[in-house]
This record gives sequence, structure tokens and C-alpha cells, in this order.
Amino acid sequence: MSTRSVGRPEPDEVPSHYIGYVKRVPELDPVIVCAAQIEGTATLLRGLSDAEAMYRYGRGKWSVKEVVGHLADTERILAYRALRIARGDTTPLPGFDENAYVPAAKFDSRSLADLIGELRTVRAATLALLRTFDGDAWRRRGTASGKPISVRALAFTIPGHERHHLEILRTRYGVGGGAAS
Repeated sequence: MSTRSVGRPEPDEVPSHYIGYVKRVPELDPVIVCAAQIEGTATLLRGLSDAEAMYRYGRGKWSVKEVVGHLADTERILAYRALRIARGDTTPLPGFDENAYVPAAKFDSRSLADLIGELRTVRAATLALLRTFDGDAWRRRGTASGKPISVRALAFTIPGHERHHLEILRTRYGVGGGAAS
């Protein structure tokens, strides 16, 4: 039985660019959501061949493989921010440009299975970290990308960000039988 009490983040804990992600997680415990979510994501993606995972729904858009790599990169960064803030580090944390990270990572040169494996590993590390936080750690606030943010806002952003991209994979890429546009 979990004694964890995360609590939903207050509006002033969530930067405007993360509000949509946090809203995608109505559940009360982001750790439970993260633990359950990875299996669904892996199952959804496992049905694709490497050739299918190269699909881009438009010119200049990421491939499915690049979306999966982006999910792993972003989760690492968000979890690192949560670690720093939870431990009381008040150093302002820099932003990152995902549009610069994706080409540099060369995700398309890797197998989809490898990328899914990496995403699973990142999620396992995130879960191990989040499970260490006590009530004080969850409520700590810091600065990331020049905006105030709390540990719990970051924890809700992680699965919300993944839900956002899974919806795009279903609706724009047609993954899992979704309607591709």
C-alpha cells in the first residue's frame, strides 16, 4: 500500500507551456500513471516494423522513431529537473531545444525495438527516483527554462507529455489503428 501523497500541482507551480500536459493526467498519483503507462506505450509501438516507424505524416515532421527518442530524452530531462529541485538545489535549470536534440540523436538509424527498450529503461529510472520523494520533496519548487515549477508539476508533466505524443501517433501517424491525416 502506498503512503505517497503527491497532491495535484497548484496553478502557480506549472509553467504555461506544461499546463496542457498536466491536464492530460487527471489521476491523483503520477507515479502510478507512469508505472502503468509504459506497458501501453510499448504495446502500441511494438506492432510497427522498422520501416513503418520511419513514417512522417508531413514534411519536416519527426518519424515515429524520432518521436520515441524524443520521449526518452524529454523524460530524462524532466526527471533530472525533478531530482535537482527535490534535493533542494535552487540553481536555475536551463531549457532545451528538442528540435536540435532530435537530429543530433540520429534516432532513425536505430531499431524501433532498441528505442522502445531505451524508453523502458528511462521510465524505470524515473520511477525509481519518484518513489524516493517524501511530502516535502514533492512540494519543493525551483526554476527551469526561466519559469517556476514544482517537483509534482514535473511528475505530472512526464506522463502528460507522453499522452500528448501518443495521441499524435494515433491520430496523425495512424499508429494503433488511429486515423492518419
